Amino acid sequence: MPLIYLKNKKNGITYVYESENYWDKTKQQSRSRRTCIGKMDPITGEFIPSKRLAAPEHTVKRGPLPVAETKRLYAGATYLLSAIGEKLEITADLKQCFPDHYKQLLSIAFFLILEDHNPLQRFSKWALTHRHPYRKDIPSQRSSDFFASITEEARERFFRLQGRRRAEKEYWAYDTTTLSSYSESLKQVKYGKNKEHDPLPQMNLALLFGEQSNLPFYYRKLPGNISDVQTLKNLLADMDFFSYKKIKLVMDRGFYSEANINAMYQHHLKFLIGVKVTLKYVQAELETAKPQLQKRENFHPDYNLYAHSATITWKYSQTRPYKGDVIEGERRAYLHLYFNKEKEAEDANKLNRLLTKLKTELESGKREPAHEKVYVKYFEITSTPKRGISIKPKQEAIDAAAKNYGYFALLSNEIKDPIEALAVYRNKDVIEKAFGNLKERLNFRRMEVSSERSLDGKLFVEFIALIYLSYIKKVMQEKQLFRRYTMQELLDELDVIECYERPGHDLQFGEITKRQIELYDALGVPSPTSL
Repeated sequence: MPLIYLKNKKNGITYVYESENYWDKTKQQSRSRRTCIGKMDPITGEFIPSKRLAAPEHTVKRGPLPVAETKRLYAGATYLLSAIGEKLEITADLKQCFPDHYKQLLSIAFFLILEDHNPLQRFSKWALTHRHPYRKDIPSQRSSDFFASITEEARERFFRLQGRRRAEKEYWAYDTTTLSSYSESLKQVKYGKNKEHDPLPQMNLALLFGEQSNLPFYYRKLPGNISDVQTLKNLLADMDFFSYKKIKLVMDRGFYSEANINAMYQHHLKFLIGVKVTLKYVQAELETAKPQLQKRENFHPDYNLYAHSATITWKYSQTRPYKGDVIEGERRAYLHLYFNKEKEAEDANKLNRLLTKLKTELESGKREPAHEKVYVKYFEITSTPKRGISIKPKQEAIDAAAKNYGYFALLSNEIKDPIEALAVYRNKDVIEKAFGNLKERLNFRRMEVSSERSLDGKLFVEFIALIYLSYIKKVMQEKQLFRRYTMQELLDELDVIECYERPGHDLQFGEITKRQIELYDALGVPSPTSL
C-alpha cells in the first residue's frame, strides 16, 4: 500500500498513513481509505509505529527509513566516496565487521576526508548540509563513545578481509612513523627518537601498504621508545595470525639486522631491504665490483646511476629454544650495488657540514652529549692550561667514510635484476606520503584523545579514511589530474552537486556539469543519476 506523510500544523509531527483504494457498493464508486500507522521521531527521524496496531498485517517491514522531510543536501563528493567504498569492497567488509555501526564509521571517515584539518567537533554542522551514510548527527560525546565501542576483534577481522584481497599480488611496503601526544594517560606514549624532533612524548605507528595498489590494509601502534628493527618480529607474528600467504616485504635499512633476515627466511617470506654499505660482506662485494661497476655498460640513464648485482650466500641460523639447539645453513640471496655521481657529491657535502658543526661545538665548549662518539671518531682533541683546546681532524677516518660516497645497496632473496629491485624499492616512498596524509590532512599530528579505547577507535577510523585518500591520490597521479587540481580542489568541485529529498519521492540529483562527469569517469566511478 502507498504511504502518505502528513505534518500536523500545531505540533509539527509528521504522521504516516497507509492509503488503499476500495469499491464502495453503496455509492457505486471507487474510494480511498487512510489508516494512520505511526509517526516520525522529530529528533532521530526514525519511524515509530502506532501502539494500537497489534495485528500482524500492520507490522512495518524493516528497510531504509523513508524520507521524513524535504531537504536539499550536498551529495556529489559523498557519492564519490560511497562508490569508491563499493569498488574496493571497504563498505562490504565494514558491514560484515561492524553490522550495527558501519554507517557511523563511514560518515565520520567521509567528514575527515572532505573537511580538511577541521576538528571532529564540526561534524554536526557538516552533517546538516551533506548527505552521508548515517544520515543523522553524531555529537562530540557520542563520537567518543563510538570510538570506544570499536573492538580489537572487529578491527582484526577487517584487516584479515582487506589483506586477503591483495596479499598475493604485490610487495608490501612496511615502515613506521611517530605520533606526538600531550596525553599522560596513554600507556604507549613514551619519549623516543622522533624523526621530526618534536619535544613531546610519542607513540609509533607501523603501517603496511600495497606497493602497487598504493592502498594500506594493516597498521599497529607501538610504544614510542621502540626502534624500527625491533618491530619486525611482532609483524611476522601478526602475519601468521592473519594467515596471509605469499608475503613479500620491502623495507628501508632501519629494519635491517641479521636476526630479522634470518626470521624472514624462517617464515619463508620474500623480501627486499636496504643495507648499509659499511657491513663486512657488503664491503667485500663492493671492493670486488668497484672496477666494473662504473663502466658504461652498467649505466642506466633512466635512473642516472650505475648498477651491479651479485649472488651471495647468506649464513642462516635459527635458534630452537624448545630443543636447545641452533640450526645453521646457507641461503641464496642477491646483493644489488649502486653508484650515483649526484649522491657522491651530496654525501661529501653532508659530511663536511657535519664536521663543521662538530668543530664549532668543540671550540665553543657547547658539546652535545649525543655527539660524543662522533667527536672521537673524526677529531683528536687535546687540552692544555696554556694553549687551551686543540682540535685536529682524523684524516684516516674521513678518508674511510669518503670511499663509500655515492654507493648504496639493497638485499633480496627473490629479485635478481638490480633495476627491477630499485624500481620496487623507490616505489616504497608511497608509504611516506601516506604518513603525511595521516598526520596533516587527517589532522592526526597530535592525538587529541585521553583514553586507550578512544585512541584505538579514532585511529581505526582515520585508517579507513586513509584508504579512500590513497585511492584518490593514486588515480589522480595516473590520470595526471594533479596538473589541474589539488586533491582538495577536486573534492570541492564535486562537493557542490546537490540532491533533493522529498517525502514519498525518489532521490533527485541536481545539475552535473561536463567537467564533473569527466572527473567521475577519470576516478572510475559512474556519475550520479536520480533514482
